[in-house]
Amino acid sequence: MARPTLVLLPGLLNTRRVFAHQIDALADTVDIVVPELWHHDSLGDMADAVLTAAPERFALAGFSMGGYVAFEILRRAAPKVERLALIDTQAAPDSPEATARRRAFLAQTHIGRFHGVQPSLLPQIVHSSHLGNPAITQPILDMAREIGAEGFVRQQTAIMGRPDSRPLLVEIDVPTVVIVGRQDQATPLVRSQEMAADIATSRLVVLEDCGHMTPLEKPADVTAALRRWLAE
Repeated sequence: MARPTLVLLPGLLNTRRVFAHQIDALADTVDIVVPELWHHDSLGDMADAVLTAAPERFALAGFSMGGYVAFEILRRAAPKVERLALIDTQAAPDSPEATARRRAFLAQTHIGRFHGVQPSLLPQIVHSSHLGNPAITQPILDMAREIGAEGFVRQQTAIMGRPDSRPLLVEIDVPTVVIVGRQDQATPLVRSQEMAADIATSRLVVLEDCGHMTPLEKPADVTAALRRWLAE
């Protein structure tokens, strides 16, 4: 019998390193595919690239921006997705204020002021208790530098163009886990609660003392939640 495949979709300015713990710990159970999502400037192109790399059927887990890509995959090829994990993400589109912030970031990048993720931004994405832990913060800085300005522009362009995925939620009928840090500022807890409420087959997992970067901040807890989900 063929081993199941788990497709892990990283977030904005993230490489496979964001899932390092999950990749290592779940390798005994599933084959893992982690697509590079910084080569395309639309969610549609990202979704097509994922579907090209994935087998006929697979489990799908999207973190942050990866969740937006996961919804696009469901729109295009829902029968291929055996189960779904939504990690620190949201189904709602950006508010006008959020879009304006993204456009400001892009404007700075276009005039050569892309410096990756600055340490001053870390309090917005990790819990205050984790700011002094380089095992959590250094990968965030390193991944952003690796992807660079061009990848950042492509990803932000794709995110700004995303549709409202809330109407899709009631159609999801596969085992689903929604994972979120209680103190997530980027995609707040209420967004995950709304998704879990609309997906009949979902379970909500809230991680305490944790910000947006749950796979790095609470790696063992995220892995345990995914392992339980994979067994459902």
